[in-house]
Amino acid sequence: MSGASSSALSSPAAPFSRAVGAGGAKRVLPGFSMTLGFAVFYLCLIVLIPLSALVFKTFTLNWDQFWVAVTAPRVLASYRLTFGASLLAALVNLVFGLLVAWVLVRYKFPGKRIVDALVDLPFALPTAVAGISLTALLAGNGWVGQYLEPHGIKLAFTPAGVVIALIFIGLPFVVRTVQPVLEDAEKELEEAATSLGATRLQTFTKVIFPSIAPALLTGFAMAFARAIGEYGSVIFIAGNMPMISEITPLIIIGKLEQYDYAGATAVALVMLVISFLLLLVINGLQAWQRRRAGA
Repeated sequence: MSGASSSALSSPAAPFSRAVGAGGAKRVLPGFSMTLGFAVFYLCLIVLIPLSALVFKTFTLNWDQFWVAVTAPRVLASYRLTFGASLLAALVNLVFGLLVAWVLVRYKFPGKRIVDALVDLPFALPTAVAGISLTALLAGNGWVGQYLEPHGIKLAFTPAGVVIALIFIGLPFVVRTVQPVLEDAEKELEEAATSLGATRLQTFTKVIFPSIAPALLTGFAMAFARAIGEYGSVIFIAGNMPMISEITPLIIIGKLEQYDYAGATAVALVMLVISFLLLLVINGLQAWQRRRAGA
């Protein structure tokens, strides 16, 4: 018995057994205190310190100055365009991103790898290049615009162009979030629903959609958040006409160029608060959906 015990302790599994804690879980990283400290330090360095500088600079304004800076008619118009176009683009990506992910997961066709790689193109492509490309495509003398404008359809240098640019840069977020969930979905449940007489619509709404809904909401939130702060791909195709096609990031850049740093941080703070509240609502919906699916 003693020989067996000594051989067990000298076996390769012995270090693993000693590394396992009382709760049965092996700690790969250092202890909780050290990892938490590094995590908080990194979070403060990258996120909290820059945001606190934004808040402190805004506090150099009194309330009247702050209110005038963030509620000027030109700024309000930029809010409507930025958040409205971002929401519309995220909703479009919610639908078509799901369709693209479905095709890539459920079907085999020639050139599938190429299509799958093209989905990531907005990630790798510089945003300025994307904006210039879309402008060259949709302008009045562009490859597509020259056929649309004679019929009264003008996309470039209008709010519609802003929406198109935001759709372009936001599509990969929905596809790449939903795609792995569809790959892990149990097809046996779909087959069981079909064998029990469920229609295609019932199978999708009752079996497939509940399992992918949290991923869809996550992709929607990521696409929406990216669209709100997008700048490079929009300024070329928007036309930047005040009160019509001027986005809020361009307002902030304009104030910085005029050395109105406090006014720029005031507008940025409003965008930060609204974005945070919207993402908080979306995260709440995600948590509710997970609890509902678990129940």
